[in-house]
Amino acid sequence: MLENFSEIKVETPVDKIIRQIRGLITSGQLNPGDKLPPERQLAEKLGVGRSYVRDAIRKLEFYGIVRTIPQSGTIVAGLGITALEGLIADVLEMEEADFASLVETRVFLEINSAALAAERRTKEDIIALEKALGAYEKKLSETTQAVEEDLLFHLKIAEASKNKVLKSLMLIITPDIIKNYSQLKVCDSNRTDKTILEHRNILEHIKNKDTKSVQKVMRNHLNDVMKFSQQK
Repeated sequence: MLENFSEIKVETPVDKIIRQIRGLITSGQLNPGDKLPPERQLAEKLGVGRSYVRDAIRKLEFYGIVRTIPQSGTIVAGLGITALEGLIADVLEMEEADFASLVETRVFLEINSAALAAERRTKEDIIALEKALGAYEKKLSETTQAVEEDLLFHLKIAEASKNKVLKSLMLIITPDIIKNYSQLKVCDSNRTDKTILEHRNILEHIKNKDTKSVQKVMRNHLNDVMKFSQQK
């Protein structure tokens, strides 16, 4: 009979603080460069001791989510894959993320995100996308992997869609997918060239406001990870 029961995990105040801050980041209420309130004010607002806030910030700093600058305070760091890995399991309270379901969701989100971006993008969005693509290509010229740069390019597409909920969902699921995707043997030079070309085509169709073509290219771009997920 005992095997039907599972251990109850009680969250500590530190865990709860971390969950709140990560939630604010993924929802877009906190962005890279934003400054957190001082420890004393946070402790008072949350109704906990300063030591709990201090420990939470140390853990967030360890995972690259925040950065403490002397005489300036604690700021939200740039996007880090490590910071967000496993977040889907927290949000959905899953013991293990269902990879195939995550990929299906990503494909749905990405195709519609690209279409909306083509429809709604601004000149500033195009500049941001070109910058992200440039960083991605530069990283690939130096090494065989550009995981964070790849993610950032796709997130910039989500930003250009002007749909904040869609962007938040992308932030939640994509790091877990990319973590699994690294197991795919697609890091040879041919695949790299193919991926760069696909990214360029996606950007070109967004520039031209060609919603139908960008959906088709995005679907093809995600075809490998889709096939991989179905084999797991």
